[in-house]
Amino acid sequence: MTTTSEPFRFDFDVPVDRKNTASVKWDRYRGRDIVPMWVADMDFQAPPAVLAALSNHVQHGVFGYTYPPHELTATVVDMLKDRHNWAVKPEWLVWLPGLVTGINVACRAVGKAGEAVMTCVPVYPPFLSAPGLGGRELIAVPHAEQRMRYGFDFDALEKSITPQTKLFLLCNPQNPTGRVFLKDELAKLADICLRCGVVICSDEIHCGLVLDTDKQHTSLAALDEALAARTITLLAPSKTYNIPGLGCSLAVIPDKDLRSAFRKTMDGIVPHVNALGLVAALAAWRDSEDWRLALLDYLRENRDHVEHFISQTTVLNMSHVEATYLAWIDCRTLPVDQPARFFEQAGVGLSDGADFGAPGFVRLNFGCSRALLAEAIERIDRAVSGL
Repeated sequence: MTTTSEPFRFDFDVPVDRKNTASVKWDRYRGRDIVPMWVADMDFQAPPAVLAALSNHVQHGVFGYTYPPHELTATVVDMLKDRHNWAVKPEWLVWLPGLVTGINVACRAVGKAGEAVMTCVPVYPPFLSAPGLGGRELIAVPHAEQRMRYGFDFDALEKSITPQTKLFLLCNPQNPTGRVFLKDELAKLADICLRCGVVICSDEIHCGLVLDTDKQHTSLAALDEALAARTITLLAPSKTYNIPGLGCSLAVIPDKDLRSAFRKTMDGIVPHVNALGLVAALAAWRDSEDWRLALLDYLRENRDHVEHFISQTTVLNMSHVEATYLAWIDCRTLPVDQPARFFEQAGVGLSDGADFGAPGFVRLNFGCSRALLAEAIERIDRAVSGL
């Protein structure tokens, strides 16, 4: 597989006006001079192949109930084999209208009400809300952190597991810290979970967005068959190809009984994936690899701009972003109580670290044009300098 892209084949500098389009990201600050850098969708148009496929389907004019096409299933199987060295069988795939849906279904499908779900913080907010919504106790263990590099605190994890702990929610690549967990780290985590009888739900939605050229995503379930039998892996094209509004995701569940429990939990509640979501997913995964590689080049440069700026300040720090388009910024030395609100008043809308289980931090989405990123950085610089 090609690992480099033609640098100017796709022009990610072209701005797309998303104001007044009912965009969750942009309409949050409608009528206010605030650059939205918060929720995890990018400001780029979807890949040309996706746009063409959607246009063709719209021209057909019929939007009836739709099965996932066999070609899409085959494409997913081939992709997981080629990119992640994971041999997946078609019957292991369970299609979902969203990855957050998959997290919530997993929390309800494993164990019983009143039992516990464990995760590590900071982490994507639905990891913190899904257990309670499913009648489960949340056990949140802080990530080990040294010089803004996050990992697992294996001793704390093992000590925090109780007989009631039935599920571990893993985010890899990690949101919001940007870590790509190494194979050894994942193996050690898996060993603890397997010994304690804990199923793992692995959210790997950002696996197509590894920025560091010396890093490679490892699908947890690909490590060995015994582990695969105790793992639910969640995937989607939404983050990589910027199509989250089309609602198409899937769970890969090798174990028949676990898959049956997952499907049973979905029955009567979770709708089928819509036709356009399936069309877009196929065009994204099958026909848009050159676009993805060009995107990685662009995001890598955006990341470097953010990291360089943060390194020049004396009051901000951030973890190195190995994957995703999200920067995790430590604001605890700022003389302000609520950094997200402080920066919002300065004209930049960031995600509040408290929502991820880490007050004093903010998350910045650099999946945007370089000009918009420069404007946001300038506003942050002015705000920090004014202190």
